[in-house]
Amino acid sequence: MAQTNKMTSVRWTICALLFAATTVNYLDRQVLSLTWKDFIAPEFHWTNADYGNIAAVFSIIYAIANLLSGRFIDWMGTRKGYLWAIGVWSAGACAHALCGIATQWSLDLHGTEEMIKATGTMATMVATVSTYFFIAARVILGVGEAGNFPAAVKVTAEYFPKKDRAYATSIFNAGATVGALVAPLCIPSMAHYFKTIGWGNGWEMAFILVGALGFVWMGFWMFAYKKPEDNKRVNEAELAYINQDANAPVETEQKPKEKASLGKILGYRQTWAIFLAKFVTDGVWWFFLFWIPTYVSDVHNLPSHHPMAMTLIFVIYALTLLSIFGGKLPTIIINRTGLNAYDARLKAMLAFAVVPLLVLVSHPLGTISYWFPIIIIGLAGAAHQSWSANLFSVCSDLFPKRMLGTITGINGLAGGISSFAINMFSGYFLDYAEETNLQFMGFEGNDSGYFIIMCYCAVAYIVGWTVLKALVPKYNPVENETV
Repeated sequence: MAQTNKMTSVRWTICALLFAATTVNYLDRQVLSLTWKDFIAPEFHWTNADYGNIAAVFSIIYAIANLLSGRFIDWMGTRKGYLWAIGVWSAGACAHALCGIATQWSLDLHGTEEMIKATGTMATMVATVSTYFFIAARVILGVGEAGNFPAAVKVTAEYFPKKDRAYATSIFNAGATVGALVAPLCIPSMAHYFKTIGWGNGWEMAFILVGALGFVWMGFWMFAYKKPEDNKRVNEAELAYINQDANAPVETEQKPKEKASLGKILGYRQTWAIFLAKFVTDGVWWFFLFWIPTYVSDVHNLPSHHPMAMTLIFVIYALTLLSIFGGKLPTIIINRTGLNAYDARLKAMLAFAVVPLLVLVSHPLGTISYWFPIIIIGLAGAAHQSWSANLFSVCSDLFPKRMLGTITGINGLAGGISSFAINMFSGYFLDYAEETNLQFMGFEGNDSGYFIIMCYCAVAYIVGWTVLKALVPKYNPVENETV
């Protein structure tokens, strides 16, 4: 009897685990933004500046850790490295729930009620001390979360041949959008439920339960993951499919592969073109991610646990899914015009830069209906993701493969600095606008503060595109450099 050797599909099980880890990654980072205004701030007397500082520190720590996490994963290996990464960030997520108790102990307060009723100097001390504790928890979260994407990309390279890696990456990367979609539907209502039954102020259990998902994932990972050649569930047919590139011809380069000095890389106009385009625009996405739940609560008087508030945030991230079509536009332009990849990509990025200009009218239209700013911000978010994906591809257009790791790390740092700046600025500026009743184009107080920040978000991409075009006006790759 002929024996069939049907190929197993363990690689897709591994891909599903990567998707789940990325979903949990985004859920954990969203708990604070969805609970601070309506659940946490009343307890700790936080201002917008306090929250902005916490978000800013997380952003810069995440950016710096991204530069180091890849080396850690390479050194530790994907099995242990991923366990360490998700273990650290899950512990950091759960640690947020202890910040209230830690603040009480530090200030010798007896119970949450005494902390809430604090006034004057004591209220200021409660806000300050609790902010530091949350920053400490956020640092742990950021350090751990920085390991997710380097580990996932490395696992994908281990379990998929080159021709399938882009598809597998798009699947696990979709976990970021799914996490952002699921978070507003479950986290505020979860916090509200536990508050109504008397389990603290509700937000504590939200951090614990969402953080615990990572520990559950670790159990599945320990059971399911081994390298393909060591995994008994991977049969010979699947292993051969995974390793099909092993016998492919290897491209050789004319120049010796020496490491580039950072100073040399920073000397290229192409480096600064990409760095500045990333710096100008990346903060917009992080503002949407961390501040739009607060915007809905502050401007439209919908607390985060209100069903309509949850629906509005869900719609924003659902619209960002339109970005999956963003990668096709350069190809369409190339097919129709015959332009090279870089010039076609710049034309596509100009289109993506124009869409966020609608944000200029989103806040004024919000006086008619809150659906106008929500839909416009969702479209701007989709444009950002399309812009960002193409900006990453610009790196591969302009730099040889042997430089891409360094350039990607520099870009990650640019995005982190941008996020740090906009989060810190937003917190202090919104407090200033409220305290001074700032007037701007018919709006006042908090309304004017949000409007001014959104004006920046609207024009950032045109500025970024102009910088990119000015520094590298035509296709001019870094070629034949000894690195």
